[in-house]
Amino acid sequence: MTFEHFATGAGLVLLLLMIPAMFRIVKGPTALDRIVAANVIGTKTAVFLVVIGIVFKQVGMFVDFALAYALLNFTGSIAAARYLHRAKQRDTEGSGAEPTRGKEAL
Repeated sequence: MTFEHFATGAGLVLLLLMIPAMFRIVKGPTALDRIVAANVIGTKTAVFLVVIGIVFKQVGMFVDFALAYALLNFTGSIAAARYLHRAKQRDTEGSGAEPTRGKEAL
């Protein structure tokens, strides 16, 4: 068994491990669950790109792609989390409820 066979098997396992995260994106009870699941898929995709680079013996090129993809994935997750946080703040301010911040929430 060569290392390429091992890398191919690892890639298939990564693809199979994305299925539960896809289920969470579709059926997730909250938006935060969906964001985390999308982030999990993005991380696994970045690792999968490196595995593809190993299989095709082009690791340098695929590592660059994986880093760029991981950076976009992280930026998208932060942007979505900030949007949800601000939307939640607007909802609490609009409903007349007192927003909780920091130690005041304890």
